Amino acid sequence: MKNILTRNVFFAMLIIALVLLCSTLAIILIWRPTASRPSLTPASAALILIPATTSTPLAFTPTQTPFPPTPVFTPTPAPGQIAIGVYVQPSTGGVGLRVHTAPSLTADLAFQGAAFDSEVFLVTDGPKQADGYIWWYLTASYDATRAGWAVQNYLVAIPISH
Repeated sequence: MKNILTRNVFFAMLIIALVLLCSTLAIILIWRPTASRPSLTPASAALILIPATTSTPLAFTPTQTPFPPTPVFTPTPAPGQIAIGVYVQPSTGGVGLRVHTAPSLTADLAFQGAAFDSEVFLVTDGPKQADGYIWWYLTASYDATRAGWAVQNYLVAIPISH
């Protein structure tokens, strides 16, 4: 078999490859989009001088300090006892607890639906007696819109372990 790769064929292939490479580079350089040159104007800087504090004492006018108010003694509630500051849960056997806008059975409901037995509320006001029941104002710690008055009979204090 005859060898077709002669010296002349090799040089011809080399010349064709160089011509193709040069023409490709020329096309790329001619047809490429021209990048806009950024404006090389110097940026302005703002220098703000903050004066240092002085050691000059300020002149204060003496005022009469009132006596602190006498602290109100609120005994710590016994475990299981409902009081302000105690966390409670409704206990309705799964029926749900109706929470009212006022301590009354005829008052509007404070929010849509009933409070579930698994919800935790903080007692923030009470007790109030109305309609033959003792009422406590409850606030859900996770949602401020879930707050209102509920009857003590359907509340269970959550024991806090220290």
